[in-house]
Amino acid sequence: MQMAHDERAELADLLDSLADDQWNAASLCDRWRVRDVVAHVISYDDLTVTGLVRTLARARLRLSGINAVGVSDAASLTTDQLRSRFRAHLTPAGLTRAFNGGIGLVDGLIHHQDIRRPLNLPRTIPPDRLRFVLDFAVRSPALPARRLTRGLRLVATDLDWSTGRGPEVHGPAESLLMAISGRRGVSEELSGDGQQKLRARSPLR
Repeated sequence: MQMAHDERAELADLLDSLADDQWNAASLCDRWRVRDVVAHVISYDDLTVTGLVRTLARARLRLSGINAVGVSDAASLTTDQLRSRFRAHLTPAGLTRAFNGGIGLVDGLIHHQDIRRPLNLPRTIPPDRLRFVLDFAVRSPALPARRLTRGLRLVATDLDWSTGRGPEVHGPAESLLMAISGRRGVSEELSGDGQQKLRARSPLR
């Protein structure tokens, strides 16, 4: 939970520094601007189980539609309102509290990079956070990592982390994480005998 809070706090600091055009810039999430990603990160915090059921009904029983509903609900908010609302949600709540804040950390860290990468604003991610999110991502049914990495071995070149068996894929831990999360173009930052197979499986290569 503390790592999730710290991750969101660092993202909030970044958001405070962005200009209006950066808030409206494209993110790595398909069809989402930076402001849409921000809205999404906190959209589950106020959802109870009952609220989730109602949102699912609004999404016409499509799980993928729940994210769209959350973003749509925040469409009328100004940049300052989004900043303020994000600051009020530094500690994950509601559904993002699951796994002692693990859901909030995984979602927050990946989407933090979804914002930073297109804006060319790299950062050094604390290794303990990155290791946790990598371990979580390769097991999570909510992410495409299990399908993308089946029969492959991932080896981080800047972190003591590896997983899987088969042809190896090497690269920085952050690049591995974003690639197995299905982000466009990131597999080009990787190498090894399994790189081409991982790239071919990517839905947005």
